[in-house]
Amino acid sequence: MQHPEWRPAFHLAPPRGWMNDPNGLCQFKGVYHAFYQYSPDWPENDLRSWGHATSTDLLSWRDEGQALAPDIPEDRSGVYSGCAYITPEGEMALYYTGNVIHAGSFDYVHEGREANEILVTSADGRSFSEKRVLLRNEDYPVDCTQHVRDPKVWSERESLWMVLGARNLSDQGQVLVYRSDDGIAWRHHHTLRSRDAFGYMWECPNVVQLAGRDFLAVCPQGLESEELRFHNRWQSGYFPLECALIDTHLVDQRSFVEWDFGWDFYAPQVFADESGRQILIGGMGSFDKEGTAAPDGLGWCHCLSVPRELTVGEDGLLRQMPVHELEALRGEEHAFETGAALDSRSADIELAGIAGAGSIVLDDVLQIELRDDALRVRFFDDACAAGRTRRTVPLPEPARELRVLVDASCVEIFVDGGRTVFSTRWFPSSKQLSIRSDIAAERSAAYALASAIL
Repeated sequence: MQHPEWRPAFHLAPPRGWMNDPNGLCQFKGVYHAFYQYSPDWPENDLRSWGHATSTDLLSWRDEGQALAPDIPEDRSGVYSGCAYITPEGEMALYYTGNVIHAGSFDYVHEGREANEILVTSADGRSFSEKRVLLRNEDYPVDCTQHVRDPKVWSERESLWMVLGARNLSDQGQVLVYRSDDGIAWRHHHTLRSRDAFGYMWECPNVVQLAGRDFLAVCPQGLESEELRFHNRWQSGYFPLECALIDTHLVDQRSFVEWDFGWDFYAPQVFADESGRQILIGGMGSFDKEGTAAPDGLGWCHCLSVPRELTVGEDGLLRQMPVHELEALRGEEHAFETGAALDSRSADIELAGIAGAGSIVLDDVLQIELRDDALRVRFFDDACAAGRTRRTVPLPEPARELRVLVDASCVEIFVDGGRTVFSTRWFPSSKQLSIRSDIAAERSAAYALASAIL
């Protein structure tokens, strides 16, 4: 059973098969491009390629099919994650990691694996050049394992810079910083680490440059769960930096901020569009063994978050809110005090001027509770939750604003202008969305949202 009612109306999901990390996010000649980790023949075959979708408004995505497939010796075990860089000459340059797994009795950490950094270019964003291998295992520092991947490239100080996620021989996560004059020949500039060990591998590094500051985003694997954070198998977040990333050699792991506290968020990528906005998109799907993102034999797995615009708050930390384009999907406003019912499975719910604790309950199965010092999300229905249960995350102060996006099997929660964010998948059975609320607020409103996927 395909369950069409669970397919999102404005979250990008694969036409079939398995989706994972967003890759190569960019705006190129006025068109937004979202590439992503893609296994079209999942679950029978999980060999990874790059899927591709385009949009002119960040809402309506057109499937462009498979962009990059594993078809050379240096990526034969998978086209892994990477980025897009728009050259001064007006070309799209895609950098990615070609994965190679050798047959034999290897641990695939210290031996038996190749991590090759590869470049393809495009003049139109749809047809691509031959692949060019830029870096191989022997080009990485000697203290690295064979876990090196996920290039991010940008221009600064008249040079090109690349960061790569890595795992060293002491099983500590780190970021390799490379420099280039032409985007082809790269030399190791330095390695960026945390003061104390902070996970065994740092995946998907990104640089965010806003308000004259740099932020280093990484996905550390192997963090120990704590009472109010690090609840997922793998985490994603950022370090606020004291100086430019290219001048930073050491970060304090205590400064790490999680992007999203939900069950279903990982591997976000940040890019600047042609207007200068810094936009984040992450993967929505559970990797924890307790949860699933494809219940009842669903023929597709995972999706991407809504695009979120990043800003810097007064505390120097990042805020993330849905891009303003989403408001174009809103239908009639339904103002409510205690609740509402929408003839839709997609909605935008806003509460402003909140005074005190309380909760919103969706379909009588998903509770979003605001306490003075915490946000608690819990499910009352195991089937709807598909393995998710309850989770509590800290709030720095009592909430004044709450926004909830519901889109078929996706829910994204934004507290106080995106200061705290929580994403989850759910698999409801009702054809209508019911909303119950006992939160006292100056304004409570819900909008049904139109479908945007082409």
